[in-house]
Amino acid sequence: MKDMGEMLLREEPFEEIMMGNTALVRAMVEAGTRVVTSYPGSPTPEIATAIGSIPEDRRPFYFEFSTNEKVATEVAYGAAVNGHLATVFFKSVGLNVAADTFVQLSLMNIIGGLVVILGDDPGANSSQNEQDNRHLARMSYTPMLEPASPAEAYAFYLKAAELSRRLNMPVILRMTTHICHAKEKIAFPARDPIQPDNTPRFDRKNGPYIPIAALVFPMKTRALMNLDKAEQWGVSAGVNRVVDHGNRDRGIITSGLPFLSLLDVLNAATAKPDILKLGMVYPAARAMIRKFLYNHKEIRILEELDNTLENEIKALAFDEGIPVKITGKVALDDWLDEYTPDKVYTLLQDTWTDLVPERMGRTQEPPPAPLRPAQMCPGCGHRSAFHAIKQALAATDITVADIGCHTLGFQEPYEMGELLMCMGASTGMGSGLSLFNDSRKVVVFMGDSTFFHAGLPGIINALFNNHNITMLLMENGTTAMTGHQDHAASGRNFNETVEKIPLRQVLEGLGVPNIYEIDTYQQARLQELVETAVNDGGFSVVIARHPCMLKFMRQQKKKPAYQQRAVAVDQDTCQRVHECVEVFACPTFTRDSEGRVTINHDLCIGDGSCLQTCPAKAITSPKPIEPRG
Repeated sequence: MKDMGEMLLREEPFEEIMMGNTALVRAMVEAGTRVVTSYPGSPTPEIATAIGSIPEDRRPFYFEFSTNEKVATEVAYGAAVNGHLATVFFKSVGLNVAADTFVQLSLMNIIGGLVVILGDDPGANSSQNEQDNRHLARMSYTPMLEPASPAEAYAFYLKAAELSRRLNMPVILRMTTHICHAKEKIAFPARDPIQPDNTPRFDRKNGPYIPIAALVFPMKTRALMNLDKAEQWGVSAGVNRVVDHGNRDRGIITSGLPFLSLLDVLNAATAKPDILKLGMVYPAARAMIRKFLYNHKEIRILEELDNTLENEIKALAFDEGIPVKITGKVALDDWLDEYTPDKVYTLLQDTWTDLVPERMGRTQEPPPAPLRPAQMCPGCGHRSAFHAIKQALAATDITVADIGCHTLGFQEPYEMGELLMCMGASTGMGSGLSLFNDSRKVVVFMGDSTFFHAGLPGIINALFNNHNITMLLMENGTTAMTGHQDHAASGRNFNETVEKIPLRQVLEGLGVPNIYEIDTYQQARLQELVETAVNDGGFSVVIARHPCMLKFMRQQKKKPAYQQRAVAVDQDTCQRVHECVEVFACPTFTRDSEGRVTINHDLCIGDGSCLQTCPAKAITSPKPIEPRG
């Protein structure tokens, strides 16, 4: 970590293999960025990891994890209108949370510059959908750059900062999962020593900054004029380029990851098509596209997710009367998943069967990889909670999930959480499910990080309107799902130790009448409290608390005296009821073909939460084990 921080601050030129997310931080340093904000969400958390590798006293910008994406956007915007180059980053669906503020930004005169880094997620690797945020760029009149590699991520951040400061408007840098996490050797030039300028420059004369009816039209006019300037800048800045293979019959228009996949596929092609690679996907370079269309008989458009480029290019060809055949998305599968080389190969074969040969050595399709469903970690307090809660509820009762590690409770055998939408939505959905419902209890789940992110409005609404639901507030002391970032109840922010904002006191301050607290490992007592809470009437809360054991064990293993411990199964006592495997379902337990249950020492952390789940009491207390090797 220290070496990474030194590298990100290095003033002499150097080359390094670097992840896309890390390269962004080096670009932030070079661009003179002064304020960076975020709410954690994959595929972007490694940006914060890289920032954290720079000692705070040498970090050339202020960084914070805000309570949610909307607040993070507002903090960055406030810094930017005060004259400081600012950046906000979050995952794809985070833009939904920020949208109320975000869609106004292009109307404003942002004198310091503002770069919005989006981690879009084709393939839904870590998201609840494949949301294509190119649509929101159009809706908000915001220029969008899309890098195709870590090196371009670095270069495009610098260009985004330049464009933002030139036009005094926000610029989106659209990263995708592959680009965030890919690694590439990047050559970094020498940089000047950092001389931070903290001069506050906010001046109402630079506005107006009040988007009310009388002012909206001139502000929108300015935004539209800036888009035209951004399009012209995109051509002169070289973010769009043509890969000319001298093929006037066939051309391909693409951007981002599909471009790299295309290059991989075309290695074996004998007559490579020309390629127009768009680095600025909105506003698209219409003059370049027009010329490319005129110069080719057939065009194939390769773009992940929605057909935004396809629609614009086809409309341009129609308006201009250009006699060219354009093929975009044809089959339903074209709209789904990431455009990896295998997928691009298939798409090109469907369009131009003679373009690339059959893949050598592929006489048959390789067998599919075995399914590996996500699961809660060994010792996870959520597993103990679900095991107890399920016994407290009737089969007909309704459970509503929220975003977090505990979302995995919807899987067998727990089946806790039958609906899911987005962060903080469980309380509102549960409230609706409780209406005209006197026969089925409604229980909603929420994590402690989500509580501060988006949970409070729904809780206040449940109290205000006296909805009859019970909340299981799953407190593990961290934002575990995205890499253990701190939140308002953790007692620490990104930079320092702070006073905790206790969950119970917040709930009491809101006027929640019935609040219960219990460690989730106390399964029998937790079951009793849930049975009580669901019969209280109105809105009640059970705070089900246990530290994130993945984080806890990582800390323990760093201690010199650490010794691995594990439970065992007494085979003479075991009755092979298999409650440990089928109902508690800790991945530590392994069942062989004869029904014999053993312990996987590579997984067991020796927490002992499983002991109380065995009806035969065949699981023995954790004991030290000798490390293998």
